[in-house]
Amino acid sequence: MPDLIFTHFNYAVVIVLMMVGLYTIFATQNLIKKLVGLSVFQTSVFLLYITISKVEGGQPPIIVKSYGGGDHASLTETVQVASAAPVGTHGGSYGPEVLYSNPLPHVLILTAIVVGVATLAIGLALVVRIREVYGTIEKDEIDKLDYRFNLEGTDG
Repeated sequence: MPDLIFTHFNYAVVIVLMMVGLYTIFATQNLIKKLVGLSVFQTSVFLLYITISKVEGGQPPIIVKSYGGGDHASLTETVQVASAAPVGTHGGSYGPEVLYSNPLPHVLILTAIVVGVATLAIGLALVVRIREVYGTIEKDEIDKLDYRFNLEGTDG
């Protein structure tokens, strides 16, 4: 049982972060804290996808090969020779028996991180504007002010 927990430790961390983020979003009325909870939840999803995409024993799909000349023809010849060579020759491991990691999930997560940062920036800008208009960032107080304004038609 302890081996199972230690081998799946990443999933336990993801679950804890996800639950902390969800709890923060639902339990608090402060808009900044809600944005922090959303960021923690997003981070847990990023970690989940990165954990799932990990290939045990996989190598990055990068073939590093030095070539002798400065012209493009020698580079092409070197790569062709390297791709046709058996494992262990020409200074690298090439061939179909090499296990490579797929870089696509990591690239997608990198894009999602950029989108998440942009979303957080827009959310913070909206919170600043809400604070200017309502004088508070507590959701209950904003709802009370909205209710009073809509019921009475005044802002005071």
